[in-house]
Amino acid sequence: MHCMPVPASSRDISVSLIAVPEVSAAIVYSLHEVFTCVGTAWEMLTGQQIKTRLFTPRIVGRATEPIRTTFNATLVPDHKLSEDHRTDVVIVGDLYFNDGGGPIGRWKEEVAWIQGQYEQGAIVCSVCTGSMMLAEAGLLDNKEATSHWGAVGAFEHCYPQVLLRPDRILVPSGLEHRLITSGGSASWNELALYLVARFCGDEEARRIAKIFLFGDRNDGQLPFAAMARPRQHEDAVVAKTQEWIAENYAVTNPVARMAEQSGLTPRTFKRRFAGTTGYTPLDYVQSLRIEEAKQMLETTGDAIDDIAALVGYDEPSSFRRLFKRTTGITPHQYRVRFKGIGTG
Repeated sequence: MHCMPVPASSRDISVSLIAVPEVSAAIVYSLHEVFTCVGTAWEMLTGQQIKTRLFTPRIVGRATEPIRTTFNATLVPDHKLSEDHRTDVVIVGDLYFNDGGGPIGRWKEEVAWIQGQYEQGAIVCSVCTGSMMLAEAGLLDNKEATSHWGAVGAFEHCYPQVLLRPDRILVPSGLEHRLITSGGSASWNELALYLVARFCGDEEARRIAKIFLFGDRNDGQLPFAAMARPRQHEDAVVAKTQEWIAENYAVTNPVARMAEQSGLTPRTFKRRFAGTTGYTPLDYVQSLRIEEAKQMLETTGDAIDDIAALVGYDEPSSFRRLFKRTTGITPHQYRVRFKGIGTG
């Protein structure tokens, strides 16, 4: 399923992360940090201004006193369930039971609150065994859902009416796909990217994946890296050439053309540009071209040779060598890795 973005002018998205003693504090805090970075972290890292909806995550529990979780970590709610508020998204993290008991009959206050939020239109999600709380709330009856493979036996025993799909990582189900379950503790990042794409679009989901290195990391960090933010400066001449090349990066002899735009001699221009921005002019142009090529690989089905020509390389082999040197992987590998992020 393709995630349709909501207009950027809309209000922020409120996300409520459920705090109970059985939940993993690590998952709750990780989700909180990711959602806080939506629409903000990319600009801080790269200087690229973006417009997208923001998320407002909060941790909700019966009280605001610290909770000692099953793994002996401290989780601190910042909102009470009893407070009169509506939320757009509810997320239950993975749950662990070390007292010999099962899920049935637990979390009565949390279950009632989740049911109320769902009835008011909230999207209700779970990570790993957190789907048991959704099942306890009756939200998964006769609906597809997933959970951790190790919990299948207990799940089927307690909630036989749920159509469990333990082979799947992410299962959107129910009316308007307002019930989303994910399997395995590490699947929280899949859920996060799905929600970012659903509310902010696939492009922001890809940015978040690159910031947090979500996905295959076998090739190191280079495939996730973006053009580093140039130094801030007040050199009007250099700024003029930056603005010009941003619209004309595909021209032939780009450095010579930038020097012409500056009115300086080529040697003086190169020295002044590097001292001001931290990039040589050639490195700057190549970085712009590679970033534009990445965008095309992520969002179009254009042939790689055509993309090479569009960003200024007449020789596809030269483009491929530069792309691999910059990102650590080939253009095809990059497309496979990032084009599907957020599309569900």
